[in-house]
Order: sequence, then C-alpha cells, then structure tokens
Amino acid sequence: QVQLVESGGGLVQAGGSLRLSCAASGGTFSSYTMAWFRQSPGEERNFVATISWSGGHSRYADSVKGRFTISRDNAKNTVYLQMNSLKPEDTAAYYCAGRRGTALADRTFDYVYWGQGTQVTVSS
Repeated sequence: QVQLVESGGGLVQAGGSLRLSCAASGGTFSSYTMAWFRQSPGEERNFVATISWSGGHSRYADSVKGRFTISRDNAKNTVYLQMNSLKPEDTAAYYCAGRRGTALADRTFDYVYWGQGTQVTVSS
C-alpha cells in the first residue's frame, strides 16, 4: 500500500516562498511519475506540476511557470515543490500524487496514489 504524506504548508506573505515535501512509503517510489495538484474551497482540483521517475522531465501549469519548481530525491523517496514569488491566488490545499508509468500526466484521474494535502495560505 503506497502512502504519501505532505508537509511544509503554512501561512506566508505575498512574494514569499515555501517548500512542500511529499514522503512516499510502501511502494517503488523511483518508478513512479509524481505530481502536485491544488484545490481551493468550492473549486476543482487543478494540476500544478509533474515530474518523471528519473527527475529528468517536468511540466508545469501556466499559472506557476517560472515561480514553482518540482524536484525529487529517489534515495529519500521524496518529491518537493519549491514555491517562490507566491501570490494570494496560490492559496489552496496542495496534494501530492503518484502513478506507475513513465509518461507525464496532468489530469487527476491519471493518478492512483494521493496524499491528504497540506494547506498553503498567501496573505496580501
């Protein structure tokens, strides 16, 4: 049973930075494509970023390009999301997700494994 546990969320002022972490256990992390999604109250869960099993390929939502960076450390079974130049509209619960397979994916139904989420709040 694969488990994903996010951490690193919190309250930050606009323009600030946060780094989210997602620790995986119970599976072969190094073979999974990983991703981050986010969801605000009353809205759908939206794609943020995804990274290939090796870390050599990544893709971002247009809204976060140039500000967020996804990375992974397969030795630590952890994927990260570095968030810089944060804006109030980045406020959301952030979810880590994983899937078997090598193809990058940006749709929620492509992912089988999900964490419980970590809240990010950006004040203006």
